[in-house]
Amino acid sequence: MLLSTDIWVGALLRRAELGGAFPVVVRKGDPRAGAVLVKVVDRKAGTVRLYSEATRGDGERVWMQPVISETEADLDAYAQRALRIDPDVWIVEIDDREGRHFLIEAVEQR
Repeated sequence: MLLSTDIWVGALLRRAELGGAFPVVVRKGDPRAGAVLVKVVDRKAGTVRLYSEATRGDGERVWMQPVISETEADLDAYAQRALRIDPDVWIVEIDDREGRHFLIEAVEQR
């Protein structure tokens, strides 16, 4: 059984806080089954990444970067398009000086 989105997001926020990062829910979506976008900002290094949950062909759920760009405006534009398609999307932003995403699930690297 999968966790509801609000509980999963709460756990992500707590992991980030315990790790010394500054997480914030930019937008709340459906508390039970909303999709989640995780934006990671490392102001020290000047990098920004966006993660979205996806399902591989074998059915495994993974996190991937849906946008090749690391420009914040491009990532924000993607998030806005995602919201137009699915108004139940959650957006979580994590400001971390080490650029960590705090996702414990599988993450596809480019």
